[in-house]
Amino acid sequence: MKSIKVGIAGLGTVGSGTVNVLKRNAGEIARRVGQPIEIAHIGARRENPACDISGIRVSRDVFDVANDPDVDILVELIGGTDVARELVLTAIGNGKHIVTANKALIAEHGNEIFLAAQEHGVDVAFEAAVAGGIPILKALGEGLAANHINWVAGIINGTGNYILTEMEQGARGFEEVLAEAQALGYAEADPTFDVEGVDAAHKLTILASIAFGIPLQFSKVYMEGISRITIEDVNSAAQFGYRIKHLGIARDTGNGIELRVHPTLIPQEIMLAAVNGVMNAVMIDGDAVGPTLYYGAGAGAEPTASAVVADIIELGRELTVDHHERVPYLGFHTDQMSDEPVLTIEDVSCGYYLRLHVQDKAGVLADVTRILSDNRISIEAMVQKEVDEGLVPIVILTHRVREGDMNEALKRIAALDTVDNDIMRIRVETLDA
Repeated sequence: MKSIKVGIAGLGTVGSGTVNVLKRNAGEIARRVGQPIEIAHIGARRENPACDISGIRVSRDVFDVANDPDVDILVELIGGTDVARELVLTAIGNGKHIVTANKALIAEHGNEIFLAAQEHGVDVAFEAAVAGGIPILKALGEGLAANHINWVAGIINGTGNYILTEMEQGARGFEEVLAEAQALGYAEADPTFDVEGVDAAHKLTILASIAFGIPLQFSKVYMEGISRITIEDVNSAAQFGYRIKHLGIARDTGNGIELRVHPTLIPQEIMLAAVNGVMNAVMIDGDAVGPTLYYGAGAGAEPTASAVVADIIELGRELTVDHHERVPYLGFHTDQMSDEPVLTIEDVSCGYYLRLHVQDKAGVLADVTRILSDNRISIEAMVQKEVDEGLVPIVILTHRVREGDMNEALKRIAALDTVDNDIMRIRVETLDA
């Protein structure tokens, strides 16, 4: 029986995991595909002792894999965007199908890659690019295809979730927990992509495109990180019945699409709030099915390899199917993509948590509440805490309001002589709790 030949570019954590899963489960995979899957060529600058590649052709130049006429499917696992983009486009030009775990590549260059793939009659699969081993893209694009998707909200970066969990459970500050995450290998030496929301924004871009049938638009995602979150915020949120999570949120408002990544207060009673440590979880609300939750490991060698190999299996099954009969890359046919606009953060509406420090003087709270009222902001709850170094900490929860109005109010409040201008603002989402 003729085998389907796979070329793997990159032999790091995910690459080695992919080799191990393909070899260990070869019999089961062949039964699912109807043909054996063979690793024909590996491109890697160095070998990885975490996997056995004996008997497999190995090249130090990954482009040798893209140009190998025997390879049917190229698996791109080198990371980054520039070389990866060139590698994938080269392989597509040579008529090879693509599997990738590279969220940045898809989020930033996916539109170009899909166009090239369509022109050459090949497929691009990228389940592993979002939430590691959770089959969230297939669930969203296929399992929920009958639904109009109202919103998607997810914990899609394990590093940020680990930090917030440890801050809450250990009553420790951000910097201390970040250093621990780096020591454990959960965070990079430069943690910017994780803690400032870039990694989550790449993933949200992909989720939103599949959810709403819009082009990939990474540049329009609003990003805000977790580095300013304090123990005071964590404790205050708990007093109000909330937990702080770093969420990616995409919502169809009817007037445009919200795309935003930021710290968010969510009710303690919803399942998403119970997701701790490095785990990922995504909630999807569809008009027919209602809210659903998908939970699992968002990273790691074999959890991510599980998604990579699932894509290889899917492409192996489709090699005998005409290209125009296959599932479209983003779940919608190219000529049916929506031109619904992405809203700016100024036009987003939600509730807000505000933490500010004011002087212990008569009339200060009246000034603050008057400014909020002037900007059509109503208060849901307010707590005044004990004086701290001459200042009174005030925590306020507001009802739903347009962000542009909140920004104007905060600018006026910060300008008051009696208010410290370091005001903390965290958005609040109930997620239909």
